[in-house]
Amino acid sequence: MFSSFSQICGGGRQLSGGVVKEEWCRKKGNGPMQNPDDPVPTTKLGTLGKHVTFLAMSDIDYLLTHPGSSHKDEFLACCVLLAQHSVRIERREPTLEDLANPDICVLDVGHQHDSSLKNFDHHQFPKEHPPTCSLSLVLQHLGLYEDAREFCEWLEPAEWFDCRGPNSTAKWLGVERDLLNKLNSPIDVTLLRRFSLVQVLSPGEPLWEIMHMIGTDLLEYVKSLRARLDFIGQHAEFWTLEGGGSPALFLFLPRTEPMPDEPSSGLDQFIESRGLTEAVVGLIYPDRRGAGYGLSRFRDNARLDFTKIAGNETVHFAHARGFVAKTSATDAGLLKDLLVKSLVL
Repeated sequence: MFSSFSQICGGGRQLSGGVVKEEWCRKKGNGPMQNPDDPVPTTKLGTLGKHVTFLAMSDIDYLLTHPGSSHKDEFLACCVLLAQHSVRIERREPTLEDLANPDICVLDVGHQHDSSLKNFDHHQFPKEHPPTCSLSLVLQHLGLYEDAREFCEWLEPAEWFDCRGPNSTAKWLGVERDLLNKLNSPIDVTLLRRFSLVQVLSPGEPLWEIMHMIGTDLLEYVKSLRARLDFIGQHAEFWTLEGGGSPALFLFLPRTEPMPDEPSSGLDQFIESRGLTEAVVGLIYPDRRGAGYGLSRFRDNARLDFTKIAGNETVHFAHARGFVAKTSATDAGLLKDLLVKSLVL
């Protein structure tokens, strides 16, 4: 088993024997190793919404990553790529021929970042380089990195942990080092331990299928959330209402057809993208179980207490703790009146 949280999340690994040198890359005609600050070469396939360009690698024969202890960065990098390529994973040290072969995708090993050769290692970057892991490099190559950083709050801490280790990461997060171990999950431990034990992992094997599901869900989340934010931007309104002694800002999302499965999804990220997390106090969104609307605090803002409207004839549910309510009202004027009455003086 893993003896520490750092084994789970990373913390650096050296290529055994220092096999790959910059001189080899020049000698083989590949040029010097790519500067980590250089733009990553890509092939545009299409766009979704106003912000995202999606990219894809050409066909690859298999994924190759390092043997021994497994960490989150190369595990998730493999997951993302398995969602696009049903290929095996080999866990061993790369040969010089592997690194020169663009049909082999080399992850988190090899001391080379060259997306044209599908080599995605970060260990050669200078120590002052911003925390960047193999997952970062793959997401950059796929054109999804900026959205992933915006939507996946776990990504930046994972980069820090893999590149800076637990002590620096805890300091950066502003928490005690011991807290990181308390957040450890047996799901992480088991998946990474099982991955570390295999030499070859092929489609159809249980762990391969789980990794494929993780990568598929991750890509779908990032892509669909960007589309969702674009949708919210086209339909939502901000309401400024007077009450409780000072103006209060609300985000209202009207009912549309067809209605999303989760009408409130993406509202938090939309508000954050607008830089209004300190200003917005509440949300109004279609009730997926009825014809009316859901009313809720934004990030549990204490300025709202929906128990104050529990007796209203249009309110059929108000949580005893006051953070959410459901109403059959659909008229904007009635909704605004309920919100004003819910504001705390």
